Amino acid sequence: MSKRRIFDIGFPADETPAAQPAAPAVPAGTEASARRGPMAAAITENADALRERAQIETRIRAENDELAHEFVRLRKLGLVVDLIDLDAIRAEELTRDRAAGRDEDIDELKESIREIGLSNPIRVVARGDGFELIQGFRRLMAFRELHAETGDERFAKVPAGLVPPGDGIDMLYRRMVDENMVRRDISFAEMAELARAYHADPETPAGTLDAAIAALFGSANRQKRVYIRNFAKLLDALGGALMHAPSIPRALGLSLWKAVDRDPSLVARVSRKLAAEPQRDADRELAILREMAESPAPVSSEVEAKPRKPGAKTTLRVPHGGMIAQCTASDGRVELRLPRDFSAVDRMRLEKAVAAFLASLDD
Repeated sequence: MSKRRIFDIGFPADETPAAQPAAPAVPAGTEASARRGPMAAAITENADALRERAQIETRIRAENDELAHEFVRLRKLGLVVDLIDLDAIRAEELTRDRAAGRDEDIDELKESIREIGLSNPIRVVARGDGFELIQGFRRLMAFRELHAETGDERFAKVPAGLVPPGDGIDMLYRRMVDENMVRRDISFAEMAELARAYHADPETPAGTLDAAIAALFGSANRQKRVYIRNFAKLLDALGGALMHAPSIPRALGLSLWKAVDRDPSLVARVSRKLAAEPQRDADRELAILREMAESPAPVSSEVEAKPRKPGAKTTLRVPHGGMIAQCTASDGRVELRLPRDFSAVDRMRLEKAVAAFLASLDD
């Protein structure tokens, strides 16, 4: 076997190898592409595109999540507004704080809606396959009348704020009242009727009329709440005899209630007087009420018999020797007040007077 020889090439000590020609410059970032073939470059470009698309999808998903959270927040605040079909809205769950019948001022509201639209949306809450009205009874009626009169489809739907469905019946009443308390034209009779309905509703927590007034009109001052309570008692006393209760001014209503409180027999007389004129208008009804409120109380202490509610009381005033005796009668108790010292009356005379009083009641 022959051996390969390896020869060393010797160079002179003062000589250097000849310089090799420089390689052509390669643009930055393309070194790998220059070394890879077309298939590798295509794979790289596709990967970059997929990575960019994933980044865009992540950004869009984050924006959608943010919008969804904002929508939930606005819905909880009742700030989400939508156009809702008139036929999908009911006004049955709450007793309205407006008297029955058409409000003549609604014509001005309709004209405003025709010209500039509805500036303040109504408020509704989802109920089953529709919605229950919370605020905006007059606005809803205006849209319904406009749609019936014109047939214009722009009045077939009304802008409505969506109240969160988790609110209880008491909070829905409060929402309705809080908006309407700022209106100057709502009457004490309308507020009193609402308090009575709230008290009568088994789903509300109000156990008494005073509790109902405190719950609904807590933002009103104490004097105003007293007026509402007196109007509510007046409506309790007169029942369905009144046809135009919202027209009763505050002063007349309070005066009439004081007269009824002094002389409960006035209730029957007022009812008979009103029933005698079934075609009366608001002005005539107010004239009758004013006349009855100013009429003097009868001298007799006899009160017309009528069914009494449990816990009810009768209060009357009886003229006696230039003085007025105030008598309060309730279940198991009779109280007589007179500016006189009864302890100074002889015991025997006092006993005979009480016996005569009881005997007269039995007769």
